[in-house]
Amino acid sequence: MEPSAAFPYPLRLPVCAAPMFLVSSPQLVISACLAGIVGTFPTPNVRSVEALDAWMGEVVRALDSARAKDPSRLIAPWAVNLVTHSTNTRLAADLEVVAKYKPPIVITALGSPKPAIPTVHAYGGIVIADVINLTLARKAVAAGVDGLACVAAGAGGHTGSLSPFAFVSSVREFFDGIIIIGGGIGDGWGVAGAIAAGADLVYIGTRFIPSVESIAAEEHKDLVVQSSIDDLVVSSAVTGAPVSWLRPSLERSGYDLGPMDGRKAVPNYDSNAPPKKRWKEIFSAGQGLGQARSIEPVAAIVDRLEAEFRQATDRFLSRSNLR
Repeated sequence: MEPSAAFPYPLRLPVCAAPMFLVSSPQLVISACLAGIVGTFPTPNVRSVEALDAWMGEVVRALDSARAKDPSRLIAPWAVNLVTHSTNTRLAADLEVVAKYKPPIVITALGSPKPAIPTVHAYGGIVIADVINLTLARKAVAAGVDGLACVAAGAGGHTGSLSPFAFVSSVREFFDGIIIIGGGIGDGWGVAGAIAAGADLVYIGTRFIPSVESIAAEEHKDLVVQSSIDDLVVSSAVTGAPVSWLRPSLERSGYDLGPMDGRKAVPNYDSNAPPKKRWKEIFSAGQGLGQARSIEPVAAIVDRLEAEFRQATDRFLSRSNLR
């Protein structure tokens, strides 16, 4: 796919392997980019600035090496997901590493994108802000972002409540920049629908949890393979924000699911803090559940996504009498 007016990079498919806490790894990012889709990881997946430096360096070296071996190969850009919440005491140091390795795309989350914009724009990078509603979307646009990652209903991890189609349509009323949409999309058919509705790219997360390159716990991978959307529960009780959890993992950890929706934890998104033990025992997923039936390499997943995407676009064209 050629670059669009909004998104300046060619891609095999308009897909981002979504940044996932305790799931995304340098290997997943590298494999995604080599397969022709955007690879991402969130900075809280590493617990020190030194480790973040090592991860970013690994990604840059691997992609540079692949380009040197085959300059004609389509290699998608990579992105880092940066937590800009006020509780993240590591933000300034993380931005220094961003400036060193210059990821083409920086996706801000759980806070204002303003702290990242000067650093990223200084080296020519793109800033995309995670948003879950129109109020946050308007604030991000006013701050000067290049794009919005609209996290809609059905997304795994920290989730939204708006329909993906309604969200894209509403944002397009006031923003003509890059729009990524995420929420319940786990196959190429959904990707095609989102692009037809006005998005430039699509977040796919859950489908990549049981990938070979994922650093998710084996139990997490197994649950994703075995579960359906009926096994999800959304609650703010663990992190302070609505999260889509795999119900079996909550039950095994002793959570009382009855009153969960009435409780709300105090948010704390400090990347310096080690992940709480409970976050290694309870697992999130989105409504893309049901597409993965085995643990596969990222390349094989992208192959299937492309086949589904082509089938969907062919079906659309045949039914719209455009050919």
